Amino acid sequence: MIVNGKEFNISDLVKSIDVNSQSFEKVGNLMLTKKEIEILKRNFVDYEGAPSLKDLMIRIRAVLDDEFLDTDDADELEDVLSTIAERDYYENTRK
Repeated sequence: MIVNGKEFNISDLVKSIDVNSQSFEKVGNLMLTKKEIEILKRNFVDYEGAPSLKDLMIRIRAVLDDEFLDTDDADELEDVLSTIAERDYYENTRK
């Protein structure tokens, strides 16, 4: 398949998808993906002590406020924060 002038092999793309990192694990009261847990651990976010997604978002923002945080780490944490905020929104608006 050719997209924007670049050729892609669909079966190679499907093989490269890391489904395991997107699987959920229960951490206390929270459900987090393995990838989110890895990123939070690497950036020393105390996710295990967070009683709610809202509290976890506060903890992530506190780490993001660190002026010495590497740009790549900050980008990953921003992505995790965005995903968790979206999950929190949908979990709390369906009730």
